[in-house]
Amino acid sequence: MSSAPASLPPPAPPRSNRAALVRLAVVVALGVVLAVVLHGLAILVVIVSLIAMVMLHEAGHFATAKWSGMKVTEYFLGFGPRLWSIRRGETEYGIKAIPAGGYVRIVGMTNLEQVAPEDEGRSYRQASFPRRLAVGVAGSAMHFVMAFGLLWGMCAFSGLPQGTAVTRQVAAVVPFVSGPSPAERAGLRAGDVIVAVDGRRVNSEEELKRIILNSAGVALHLTVERNGARVPLTITPAPERGQEVRAPNGAIEHFATTRRGAGVIGVDFATVAVNRTYGIGGGLVEAGHQLGVYTRETATGIADVFSLHGLGNLYHAVATATQHQPAGGAGAGSASGNSTSSSNNQVLSTLGAAEVAVQAAHRGVSDLLVILVAINIFVGMVNLFPMLPLDGGHVLIACYERIRSRRGRRYHADVAKLMPIAYLFLALILLVGLSALYVNLLHPPTLG
Repeated sequence: MSSAPASLPPPAPPRSNRAALVRLAVVVALGVVLAVVLHGLAILVVIVSLIAMVMLHEAGHFATAKWSGMKVTEYFLGFGPRLWSIRRGETEYGIKAIPAGGYVRIVGMTNLEQVAPEDEGRSYRQASFPRRLAVGVAGSAMHFVMAFGLLWGMCAFSGLPQGTAVTRQVAAVVPFVSGPSPAERAGLRAGDVIVAVDGRRVNSEEELKRIILNSAGVALHLTVERNGARVPLTITPAPERGQEVRAPNGAIEHFATTRRGAGVIGVDFATVAVNRTYGIGGGLVEAGHQLGVYTRETATGIADVFSLHGLGNLYHAVATATQHQPAGGAGAGSASGNSTSSSNNQVLSTLGAAEVAVQAAHRGVSDLLVILVAINIFVGMVNLFPMLPLDGGHVLIACYERIRSRRGRRYHADVAKLMPIAYLFLALILLVGLSALYVNLLHPPTLG
């Protein structure tokens, strides 16, 4: 390397980043305070979780590249103007203005990149096949590591969701269209827990329902828990003869029972999430099993989305997104009004996934962890798709070059020839992403 001419002035000392760091800390603190004041802690938790996912993905590339002896020049959160950075050795670490992702810059990722002669020996393209392969898969591997860790946390501590169960707690007192319901006349309130009927303890919602269904016209003496106190009430179930009730959205619905003439009282019982814990050791085994289950389901979902049938469904969702949906029913709020799945069978954009994650965070820790596991596995699998600029594209090129190389003669693929295909692939991904965003904005996805 040649030395600088003697006539040049010495380089200026690097500008201190202390003021920039203080400003950034103040902005972050104000954001946290605002989230607390506006009751947006769930949103904040989701944003921080997604940012952590991105940076741990990049940390996988960063760590394996450093371990492999490659030159890493940047490790940044965000894109756009630089807000704050610090240099340690040959790598600059920092934060940029648009927190829509992150990146790590490794010199010489393809033969299209100009690399200084002194750095060529430490470029990605000159590294051995095992090292390039390790760097290429490390980002996606981190998502599976994160997914396993989250699953283990659920299985060992917060509990793996097993569905929901109906309780003996009254969620709502439902009025009949024809007049007050038996529950209204008896004085039942939302939040009451029915613990006994005619002096005999009721241990399950199923037992309570059976008693009510078989007691049309018979006065039942209830004991309910209300605000920590026991309250006696008397209620007489009415025989079900096609009574109508008014749903919360204003629609008129028929009161459905298993048979004509069965007893009804006009209440909705609350449901609760049922979680199961396996302990620390058992959680490791169950987390491994669940990781396999989630991976298979995610692979099936990705294949379905990008199949002709899936793309056709997405086109239909976009074409009909502005149409009004029928009021009432479990499908209300879905993209097409004909689905009742947990996210209405919509293709989720990044915004849609974040919305579902926020809804899950309001429900509880385990529900949020389930969504974060699904996001991690989805991103990990999509990133391994063998197409540039995804990680899988670099892995494919490394494998192809290894196959074409001969002893003493290393082959380097001409990445320029792959760029038209890469641009078409990016256009497809962009089209799917924007279409999903459009549908999600008009019909926000809901967690079933």
